[in-house]
Amino acid sequence: MIRIGIIDDEPLARAGLRRALAQMPGVEIVCEAGDLREAVQVLEKTQPQAIFLDIQMPRATGFDLLDRLDPAPLVVFVTAHSEHAVRAFEVNAVDYVLKPVEPARLSQAMERLRARLTGGEDAEMFSPEDRICLRAPERTIVTRIADIICIRADGDFCRFFLADGQNHFICRPLGSFLSNLPNPPILRLDRSLAINAQRVQRIERSGAHGSKLWLEGLPEPVALGRAATARLRSAVA
Repeated sequence: MIRIGIIDDEPLARAGLRRALAQMPGVEIVCEAGDLREAVQVLEKTQPQAIFLDIQMPRATGFDLLDRLDPAPLVVFVTAHSEHAVRAFEVNAVDYVLKPVEPARLSQAMERLRARLTGGEDAEMFSPEDRICLRAPERTIVTRIADIICIRADGDFCRFFLADGQNHFICRPLGSFLSNLPNPPILRLDRSLAINAQRVQRIERSGAHGSKLWLEGLPEPVALGRAATARLRSAVA
C-alpha cells in the first residue's frame, strides 16, 4: 500500500485527483492540503511516502513546500504550467503531469512512483525478524534486519552499517529501501540517515540545537541536527 498526500489549492482539482487515485490498487490517500502552511502540518503528522503536488499556490509554490520538508517524500508534480518541468526534475521529481489530468497519464505516473519506491524491483514488505539481501558491487550480503545499525545515503546510493562491524556500499538509493523495511524499528531521521531504533544507547546534546547519537555496534557517535533529534526523541519516547 502506497501512502499518498494531495497538495493543491483548488478543491475541485484535489477531489478529481482523489477519485482517480482511489480507483487504483494499492493506494491510500492519507492527507490533503490547500496551502503551504496546512501542507507542512498534515505532512509531518501523516508522513506519506509520496505527494501529488501543485506548483502554483497562494503566496508560495510547490518548490517552497519541498524546501520546508526534511525529509521530503517523493513528489509527482501535477500542474497546469509546463514551464517548471526542468526545475521539477532538478529536485528529483518522479514525474510531471499537466492538467487536465488524463487517466492514462496518471496511471503512468503511478507506475513510475511504484518503480521509484521499490528501486525497480518487486515490492516486498519485511518484518523485523526477516533477512534481507543487499547487492553490493562485488557480492551479495545477507543480513538480519535486526543487525542493521544504520543506513547512510552515499551520493545517489547508500551504505549499510551492520552489527558485525562491516559497512557495505549498495547501489540503490536510501529511499528505495525504506518503503520495504519495517518502521519500527528502522526509522528515517533526515534525508541521508536511517537508524535502527532498537540499537539506540544514548543521546547527548551537542551545540545549541544538535545532538550526538550513540548506537550499539558503532564505535563513534552519529551527529544529528535539530529536526532529526526531535524526530528521534519523539519516536523513542
